[in-house]
Amino acid sequence: MLLKFAFQDFLDDRRFKNTTKTNIRNYQTLLGEFISYCIDNEVVNVEDINYSHIKQYLWVCQEKGNQAGTINTKLMRIRAFLNYMVECEVIKNNPAHKVKRQKEDVRIDVFTDEQIRQMLSFYRRIKQREKSYFAYRDYMMIVLILGTGIRRGEIINLTWDDIDFVNHNISVFGKTRRKETIPITSKLSKELSGYNTFCKQHWGNLSKYVFVKRDNTQMTQNAIMLVFSHLQKKMNFKDVRVSAHTFRHTFCHRLAMSGMSAFAIQKLMRHQNITVTMRYVAMWGNELREQNDKYNPLNYLDV
Repeated sequence: MLLKFAFQDFLDDRRFKNTTKTNIRNYQTLLGEFISYCIDNEVVNVEDINYSHIKQYLWVCQEKGNQAGTINTKLMRIRAFLNYMVECEVIKNNPAHKVKRQKEDVRIDVFTDEQIRQMLSFYRRIKQREKSYFAYRDYMMIVLILGTGIRRGEIINLTWDDIDFVNHNISVFGKTRRKETIPITSKLSKELSGYNTFCKQHWGNLSKYVFVKRDNTQMTQNAIMLVFSHLQKKMNFKDVRVSAHTFRHTFCHRLAMSGMSAFAIQKLMRHQNITVTMRYVAMWGNELREQNDKYNPLNYLDV
């Protein structure tokens, strides 16, 4: 079967299975690179792909500067595509299963208190000086993520009807594509209420979406990425990337450092698998420090 047709068939199958638009785009980009690589190297049929082609392609990606995490993501996309080809009986075995994942360095960036203060102060100054909706919007997005750990896609789709100001919670459609309830503090509820009042005064006709673009319509993935890209340039932090996900990691970091249980963190972060939560707790939790302070052998030695 010709690769270009197999690739399109695979994408159509993902759409039929109601895969998210974000994942479809990821397949088009990441898997599409591999398909182009194969065709450029005269591998035009699915049946002709072997272990060496996959390994060589990933090696080329590594030479271009791709980190282990990116390499592993590309490998996962290739495996998914070839698994589908096995299901369709185009090939008997998936050669990508023989390719091992690379070991990844476990390093998760989070913001310091000072960095958070700098970013919030930056937007406060603009908001007070210019009465800018966009400064208020971007400020409120940061406060919301820091207070809930909400994901970028959930921010885009958040509506005013999703916010319960009385019971202090918000409803989102998470990665599991189920409606989930997130508790919010009374402080965050007041911040959102004040932002709601400002939006009504600014727009007159309030959009159903909490965060909107210049034309008062729903934000896009690209629009929100531009917000954080702009903030990155303004802050010029050397050791951390300014992104929605870094704010989410910071939320999780503070929960772990506070001594909150892994179970509670899992519920607030809405991780499907607690092993993901445990990775954060093992990295940041204060229990290990407390146990070390209590039982370290040096405590009982005269040194």
